[in-house]
Amino acid sequence: MKKNKSQKNKTIDFPLEEAGAYLEKCVRLDNETSVPADKIQDSIITGDLFDIIPKLPHNFADLLIADPPYNIEKNFNGSQFHPMSFDDYAYYTEKWLSLAEPLLKPNASVYICCDWKSSTAIEYVLSRHFTVRNRITWQREKGRGAKRNWKNAMEDIWFATKSSGDDYTFNVDAVKCRRKVIAPYTADGKPKDWEETSDGKFRDTFPSNFWDDISIPYWSMPENTAHPTQKPEKLLAKLILASSNKGDMIFDPFMGSGSTAVTAKKLERHFCGTEQNELYCAWAQKRLETAEKDMSIQGYTDGVFWERNTSSFQNKKK
Repeated sequence: MKKNKSQKNKTIDFPLEEAGAYLEKCVRLDNETSVPADKIQDSIITGDLFDIIPKLPHNFADLLIADPPYNIEKNFNGSQFHPMSFDDYAYYTEKWLSLAEPLLKPNASVYICCDWKSSTAIEYVLSRHFTVRNRITWQREKGRGAKRNWKNAMEDIWFATKSSGDDYTFNVDAVKCRRKVIAPYTADGKPKDWEETSDGKFRDTFPSNFWDDISIPYWSMPENTAHPTQKPEKLLAKLILASSNKGDMIFDPFMGSGSTAVTAKKLERHFCGTEQNELYCAWAQKRLETAEKDMSIQGYTDGVFWERNTSSFQNKKK
């Protein structure tokens, strides 16, 4: 018998038997050979990415965000991913990335999520197709301990561009982080590089490639789903705001439970993604409908990214 959830538990985890209405709103390309961009705009495409991507239009996406399976044992709702050798995982990465590359505009940017085991293979393949700009490392405040190793509490995101020059989007002012000022300096009696508000003294700092302000979705957060590797909307908001503009197209070949699509929608971008698991597609569609009524992003309010656990600010709406 299914255990009833607490009223405070917002986790989306309904079964496939209840997914019909949501799946009907997803796109299928089973009988298509090629599709125009307007048919897939703001859509979740159900199916295998290796079958779908060759049917998609070239040069239609401004930003690629990918969260492929890490090279570890993981069960995705009955679909088991098994670890591979470095060479085999690099081949797997080459296979999907080479298909996705033609979909991107000449000034497009790319972000690929990974862990320490898959990071080297990802960078190796990514550098063969794009100009690698940086590696972001973000701190997960959750994670299992290990008796004979260091606790795995970090993940990487590789940042690259299709252009080898300066022809790419990076909106640095859109992704500054607001931090409390510990020792406020003044010049001529006025705040220097900080401001005083009713909530205290703050400084908006330039973003670095180490993020320690991300909260993993948990049971009382509306964005939470039962997907085993769901990324936080706050994390995706940083990538989307930095490397795209309103009205741009974001493509995600490993859509999962829809975090990229939902965040793109909330930030007034277009989106398109592929996902082979029908249940995850339904959860994503459910979240997209919820986003029409609630555009808030946990940890991002008033155009500012707040430090983790600053709960007094997280309840504000944009």
